[in-house]
Formats: sequence, structure tokens, C-alpha cells
Amino acid sequence: MRLHQLSLTSPTLLLLPHSPPSLHFKRCRISSSTTRNHSHNRFLQPMSTSRLQKLVPVAAIATEDAAGPNGSSAAHEDDESNGGYRLPPPEIKDIVDAPPLPSLSFSPNRDKILFLKRRSLPPLSELAKPEDKLAGIRIDGKSNTRSRMSFYTGIGIHDLKDDGTLGPEKVIHGFPDGSKINFVSWSTDGKHLAFSIRQDQEDDIGSKLRVWVADVETGKAKPLFHAPDVFLNAVFDNYVWVNDSTLLVCTIPLSRGSPPKKPLVPSGPKIQSNERKSVVQSRTYQDLLKDEYDEDLFEYYATSQLVLVSLDGSVKLFGEPAIYTSLDPSPDQKYVLLSSIHRPFSFNVPCGRFPTKDDLWSADGKFIRTLCDLPLAEDIPITFNSVRKGMRSLNWREDKPSDLYWVETQDGGDAKVEVSPRDIVYTQAADAPEGEEPKIFFKLDLRYGGISWCDDSLALVYESWYKTRRVRTWLVAPGSHETPRLLFDRSSEDVYSDPGSPMLRRTPDGTYIIAKFKKEDKEGTYLLLNGSGATPEGNIPFLDLFDIDTGDKERIWQSDKEKYYESVVALMSDQTAGDLNVNELKVLTSKESKTENTQYYIQHWPDRKAFQITSFPHPYPQLASLHKEMVRYERRDGVQLTANLYLPPGYDPSRDGPLPCLVWAYPGEFKNKEAAGQVRGSPNEFPGIGSTSPLLWLARRFAILSGPTIPIIGEGKEEANDSYVEQLVWSAEAAVQEVIRRGVAHPDKIAIGGHSYGAFMTANLLAHAPHLFSCGIARSGAYNRTLTPFGFQSEDRTLWEATDTYIKMSPFMSANKIKKPILLIHGEEDNNSGTLTMQSDRFFNALKGHGALSRLVILPFESHGYSSRESIMHVLWETDRWLQKFCVSNSSEDIASKNNESKETKGSEDKAVASGGGGAVAELEDNGVDDLHFHTRSSLCKTILVLEQQLVTGYLKSYLAGVPYQLLRIHNRLMLCNVYMKGWLLYRPYSLETKTKQTCMRLGYN
Repeated sequence: MRLHQLSLTSPTLLLLPHSPPSLHFKRCRISSSTTRNHSHNRFLQPMSTSRLQKLVPVAAIATEDAAGPNGSSAAHEDDESNGGYRLPPPEIKDIVDAPPLPSLSFSPNRDKILFLKRRSLPPLSELAKPEDKLAGIRIDGKSNTRSRMSFYTGIGIHDLKDDGTLGPEKVIHGFPDGSKINFVSWSTDGKHLAFSIRQDQEDDIGSKLRVWVADVETGKAKPLFHAPDVFLNAVFDNYVWVNDSTLLVCTIPLSRGSPPKKPLVPSGPKIQSNERKSVVQSRTYQDLLKDEYDEDLFEYYATSQLVLVSLDGSVKLFGEPAIYTSLDPSPDQKYVLLSSIHRPFSFNVPCGRFPTKDDLWSADGKFIRTLCDLPLAEDIPITFNSVRKGMRSLNWREDKPSDLYWVETQDGGDAKVEVSPRDIVYTQAADAPEGEEPKIFFKLDLRYGGISWCDDSLALVYESWYKTRRVRTWLVAPGSHETPRLLFDRSSEDVYSDPGSPMLRRTPDGTYIIAKFKKEDKEGTYLLLNGSGATPEGNIPFLDLFDIDTGDKERIWQSDKEKYYESVVALMSDQTAGDLNVNELKVLTSKESKTENTQYYIQHWPDRKAFQITSFPHPYPQLASLHKEMVRYERRDGVQLTANLYLPPGYDPSRDGPLPCLVWAYPGEFKNKEAAGQVRGSPNEFPGIGSTSPLLWLARRFAILSGPTIPIIGEGKEEANDSYVEQLVWSAEAAVQEVIRRGVAHPDKIAIGGHSYGAFMTANLLAHAPHLFSCGIARSGAYNRTLTPFGFQSEDRTLWEATDTYIKMSPFMSANKIKKPILLIHGEEDNNSGTLTMQSDRFFNALKGHGALSRLVILPFESHGYSSRESIMHVLWETDRWLQKFCVSNSSEDIASKNNESKETKGSEDKAVASGGGGAVAELEDNGVDDLHFHTRSSLCKTILVLEQQLVTGYLKSYLAGVPYQLLRIHNRLMLCNVYMKGWLLYRPYSLETKTKQTCMRLGYN
């Protein structure tokens, strides 16, 4: 069975050992529009021909981080742009360096717990290892697995006693010290563990993964294969228990030779053709195949030979080598469903859309039949709820020995097509006679969303539709012809109406089905609904006993709402056959508070006595007495908003006065105001602080407004993004006003920050509401929406369908308006759709071209999220330096002139709100030149700025409308002016009139 684990989040950083002097790294690329030339750091000398440098002991770097009262002082000014990784102040570093807590996994029989021990953050040297970017994934060729995999360092087993106490730890042993452990999996009977190990070795053999098995009772582990040259291929699926003593393993084919070599001279040009005029629209995917060599290399690494291996070491080949993506044994262990992908591959979409084949095999390795072979799916529309044509979501019924079910779309996969039904669910037995037609199980008018199986009398079928946020749950009796009954019909955004999800029980076959309950004093069939319990006071999780015949509910458990936040994690009393007795219920719960770390308990019915089974220490005791409060406020259009306000330990507003404040947010889209205003989360949840969390700055005496709701609402047929900027400003304005009203934030010392779409938000707020914030921090964002022309986030219109919206939402197009300091951070190897690293590069160039106070930090080898210790520590140093300099000190502005700027900004903002959308040109016309926030030497300069912005917009619209290329070449220079013209206007005012006339004449403007 697959490992079901509880991940206990905590700081996951430890001091890493020093790397050998010969090891080289790319240096963090730092650009700043305000930096001067300084002498190089005496420890980190740049190499003469590249951006590489020698890694030095972190202690040597730490000596440079001597700080004043706020940890970051003017002493850093002279070396702020030096190469080399830096460390944040000790009060932040100490929290991040706290040892990580283990992850937990319960045995199938619920009588044992695994403690999976984790390491700290990896060194940058691990990220620097070669990787191949192929078909949307990244492969470590040396290990033949996905690159950048985390791992466990050890496994401990504890017996779980009836009174909830744990027995002594039994350590899994027998494998080499220093092994990296992955893919931990229980056997169905819970007597064995399977896992892979690898080691850091220079040779290719030592780095590859081997499968090991351990006896749970003794803790002794041994290699699964006797032969030393059998290695795991973990590019896609890796292995699965077929029964209690046999595994099906994806191995590297023994006959495989060396990787294909890239030809020095290509065999021909790279050609893509659409001579059939197919409509192919795709999001901005990254790491795609580029040429025939990439195709060969992908096939080389992804191809596996399946091997059936017993615990005694006997081996049998299973089928032919192929790119297997999924191995799925039937519940009765008689069959195996194999999914694979094959050529022709694509240069336009990732491997998930390559041709895919599903085959049915017997468990002993005999081919039975092909269930489907779907072609390449490049043409799936970008509209939400669009899907692949043909059979999809092919699975085994969890409540049957070997029955298959799947879904087929009736709208051609295009969500824009109106048809009824939209999806049909089919079922068929694995041993069905050849030529037998599958049975229609259910027809859906919305998009299929999954099935929870129980038995022939009960299954729950889910369907949903994104555009309306509608979700429906149907009660079906699979074994009869009874008419399905609509159980729930609600909006996915309406969290207050969420009835909860049925609790599942584990079967002896290792599958999970709906648990049915009975009461001693009543007839009927009951489900146990586990809900988050969203209320206007915050989430109060619950368990409801639900009568499926009458719809009546009885609340049998609810979280403490005064001090603690509790939730039900899993059902622990599911070993009994038949319906379960409510009075014999046993569940695993978690419990936490604002100041107490998450702990786990076993609760028994009917007395509901709780036994604590974990006792984890507080991960950051220096912040144990922090203040957390869920605050509520309202924005100007009446939408109710919430946020978590954190204040440092010992802080008293009346005594200490207002603090510098960091607002960290991420916008969300909604279809109605009421749902957008609902409270999500609990005020009593423990404040988990990750390695790049804004809450780290509580240790620096900041107030933190974390996760303020930033709803972007589009009611009815309105598109939310058509008024994105206006709603964004309203929400930010309300949040800032609230922290100022409470007296906890200084109005001139409020910073805004975010990651990914939150970075996009940050840049927009500095462009359109600079009076609210002293500076901004934007990590891994996308800033020019014309570079994601086929949709982004929840936007499924194309650039050509919503040109004005794309332009107006793009902070790149408003780079000339950004006058507050902005720190841009981006991973050099960002693989997230849409957030290419060049988004930050080009945005920084646009800012620098307008003289904006800005800084760009590119992190070598890092992806969309940052993982190495060197990178994370440096990100924290950069962030702290920025906040100390431009928020605490607020040295970026002449504060005496701030009020005048605020009045101008506020006036232009009101005009933007009044326009209600209307596109980029309309916005400029309504707002006038004051909204540009650019102080030129004459009114003529201001007039030219407006004209230039309108011409740029006109160029883009003309391009989208298909204006001939020769004519558009004339416009090309004008597009560059969007970055550089501002400096020209300032320093060459004598040529304005002449240059403007010439440009206008060429473009046909009289």
C-alpha cells in the first residue's frame, strides 16, 4: 500500500557541513539600480570568466553579518552588491536552523507508527548536480529519478498501545550509513516495509536507487534483489505491492547502454507545422522537449523493464520495456492495470499529454487486453473544465474484487460546448468476455469529479463546474436500478455550507471505502461526515453522524473553539467487518493552539477520552508567546475581509507604539461577494513558520499581517480580472487602514510582499497604490501577461480575447509608475508555468529604465520555490536588508513630501475605480497625467508620456489584430520607449517636439 503520512511542518534547516575547496557554485546574481562599485568580498572572489565562485565555510560569511539593534545596519551598505551568499541576523537564522520534526505513518492495522526522520535543507551542491529538462519534468540521470528529491535519513517504529502510549523505538537497520531513503511503503498485511536507498557517490552505480525491504518486527532490512546490478527507475511510478510477499518494480533495463549523445551538428532545422490549421492553445509550459535528441534522451531515461520479485528474491520479467507511468494492482490481487506513454512525443505540451495506453495484465505477467490507446492531446482547450477526449480516470472499484470504471466526455473535451450529459461513467469487470460492451453507471451534466465507493447499496458521485463554482454530490446504489438522489448541491466557494466528507475505512485488500455506521438504539444507515466547520468565528471542525435515508444529522464531536484547534485525521477503528458501531468509534485527532505545537491523540467513544501519542517540542520557543489574532474589516464596496495579525512577544501597543509592518498576501478569485467575505481558517491554529515565512520577522519586532483576503470578484457574467486593479487596491487599502487603526503599524513603515501570484500582486500595488506601502518584496512572479497569452491563474480568456485586461493587469506596463523600492527575487531554474525567470529580468530592466529604486536577485539552480540552505539564507538576508532600509528606516522617500504624493495618488486611484475597467487607454484618459507619478520638467513632458503610453497600447492592439509585419516594424522602436523613453524625456527636453512630430507622422498620428 502507498504510504499515508502526516507531515509535521516546522523549520527544516540545519547547519550543513563545509564543502571541499574544489567545489564551485554559480554566484547569486544581484542587480540593483542604485548600487555603486565596491571592493569584492575578501572571502568570496568572483572568477574572472564566469559567475562561479568557491564555496567557503558559512562561519566565514557569518562574521560579516554583525548587526546593530535591528540586525542589519548601514555597515552593510558598502558591500550590499558583493557576490557571495549571506546569512540573515541570528534571531532569524536560529529559527530557520531549528531541527526538523519527523513525519508519521500508521501501519495498516493501526498498531504501529513509523517516525520518518528528516534532514535539514540541502546544500546548494545538490541542486547544482546535472539535470535534464525533458517533457515538463526534470531528471537526475545519475540516479535515474526525478531531480531535487528530498529524502528521509532514518526510520523508527513504535508500537501503539491500547492506552495511546508508544513503545520504545525500534530502528530500521542493515543498510549503509548515510543512505537517502525514499518511497517508503507498507505491505498490505503490515509485516514488511519496502523503501529505496541511494548514496552520494561519484560513480553512477552508487548514486542509483536500490529497493530494500525490512521486517517490521525485527527492524532488519535487506536488499530486495540478490543481483547487485538491478536498479530502480523512479522517473515515473516506481514499485507497488502486488500481494503481501510480491512487488512489481520498475527497473532500469539491463540491456540499456549509454545515454544518447547530442550531435555536434544537427541533422536539420527544427520544424513545427500546423498546415492542418488545428487550434492548439497551451499555457506557458516549461522544460518541454526541443528536438529529436531530447526525445531520445527522454525515452532513454523514462523506459523501464517491469520485474515481478518476491521477498525471497525470485525474479520474473513482466512485459516488455516501456515508459510505464502507473502500476495499479486490482483489490483481489489477480490483475494489474498498467499505464504507459509512447511516441509521437510533442514539443508543445508536457508528457502528461503524450499518447497514453492502458493495458490489463494478470498478476503473474500475462497480457490480457488493451483497454485504450489515446492519441497525443495537444488540442485540449484552455477553458477551465476542458479535458482529454476518450477514456480518462481509469481505476479499480475499491469495493469490488476486480471491476474497472472510467469516464468519457460527451462534449469533445471542450467546456464551451453545451451538451447533456457532459460526462458518462462506465464500468466493466476485468474478466468480461471479449466484445462485451461496458455498462453505463452514471450520466453527469457537470464535469466528473470522482467517486467514493462503499458497496452495492451506496456510492457517492461528485461533479462540479468551475465557471459557476457549483458542486453536486449524488447518492447512488450501484447494485440496483434505484434513481440516484441528489444529496448536496452547493457552491464550492460557500465554505459555511460545506457538509464535510465521508470518513473512509481501510479494507483487508488495502483499499479505502466509505465507512458505514450503526447505532445500537436506532435502525438506519449512517455516514460519518468530517468537516472543517467554517463559521464567521473561524473553522470549528466537526464530526456529524449523517442518516443517508432521512438526511438528519447528529453532531457527535466538535473542536474546542475557545483555545484550541482540533481536527479529525483518520479513522482508527476500521478493523471490524461490517457496519461499525458508533459507540466503539476510535479516531486519530490533532490538537494545537496559538502557542502550542501540533500534537496527536487517539480518542475513544463513548466517553471520548483522548490519549496523547506525541509530545513534540516547540519548534521556535523564542516566539512561543507571540500574539495571534484573526482580524476582520471591510473594504469600500462592502466586502468583508479577514487576516491573521501577528505581533512579537512582549509587545504592548500603548507602551511601545506602532511597529514596522509586513503584509504578505496572495489574491483569490470569487464569483460572489458573500462567499468572498466568508472567514477561512482558525484563530487558534498554530503559526507554522517555514524557512521563508514572513512570520520570521516577528523576531525582528515587526507586526505581520499574514494572508489578508484579497478577493477579485466577478459576479454573474462579469469577469473578475476586468476590475483586478481596482479590487486589489480596495483590499490593500482596507488592510492597511485596519493595522493603522489598531495602532500596531506605523503608516510610513508598511511593506507589501508575496510569492508567485503574490509577487504579481505586490508589483501592481506599488504601481497603483504607492501611497499605502513603503516598499515591496516580490518573489518568483510574472509581471508581463502578454508573455502568458493563453491564460494564467484563473484567467481562461486569451490575450486576443481580453487584450485590455491583460495589459491593465500587467505591472510591466506600469513600470513607469513604480516609485517605491521593490526587491525582485527569482530562481534561475523556475519551472512553474508562466513564471519564467525572464519575467523578473525584463521587469527589472523596465524599472531601471525609469530610474526606479529596485534590486534583482537571481538564485542559481533554484526553481519556483527555493530549497537550498545557501539560497534560503540569502533570501532572508536580502529581505531583511530591504525591510530595515526601506521600511524600518524608510530612507527611499522624502517623507516630508509624502502627503502630497498620497493626495495625488489617492485622487488618481479614485478615478481608476470610477472607470470600472475599460482598458489601458481608457484608464490613462480617465486618470490623466497625475496618475503616472512621474515628475518631469515641463507639462510638455507629461503630455508626451500619456501619448507614448497610448501609442504603445495601440501597437500591441494592432499586432493582435494582424497588422502587416512591415508596418509594425515602425512601431518596434516605440515599444522600446516604454522602458527607455522616460530618461530621454528628462535629459533631452530640447528635442521633444521634433522627435514627437517625427514619430507621430511615421505612425499616422496627426
